Amino acid sequence: MGQAMFDLLLAMKQAADRWRLQGASAVPTPEREQWLAQYFAILAAGFATHAAQAPPPGSLQPKRQGRKKQEASKNLLDALLKRADQVLGFLEDLSVPFTNNLAERDLRMVKVQQKISGTFRSDDGATAFCIIRSYLSTMRKQGRSMLAAIAAVFAGSPFPIAWATE
Repeated sequence: MGQAMFDLLLAMKQAADRWRLQGASAVPTPEREQWLAQYFAILAAGFATHAAQAPPPGSLQPKRQGRKKQEASKNLLDALLKRADQVLGFLEDLSVPFTNNLAERDLRMVKVQQKISGTFRSDDGATAFCIIRSYLSTMRKQGRSMLAAIAAVFAGSPFPIAWATE
């Protein structure tokens, strides 16, 4: 199940990339429905496999109080089912990235700063740090030079943070 889901998600990403290059805003509905059918078929197979491998109730397991801990594989299956609309959002809206790596990368520097110095000295310092990081991250995503962006700020005319609409 794991490799099949991995391969399917990569194939979906490639399809989304192809449609994005063609200027589409979403993967066409018939193709998207085929992808969804494959996704849920793999999930169903995963749930069936998990149920078949589960020990029968009342087996030689010692009795413990409370709820039984689920296996990591079952947790993943549950999450992929419950959050299918979020996992597959990149098929319906091609502006949604396949991964959240950019968001994680944006947050990473705040955590590094906290680790190095232990904390920010003040709320104002934390706010300033976040504003500067946000501005530079946006400039990088827009393909701007970091040095030029910083120079523009010190010159009193920072670059706009959104693409100009014409």
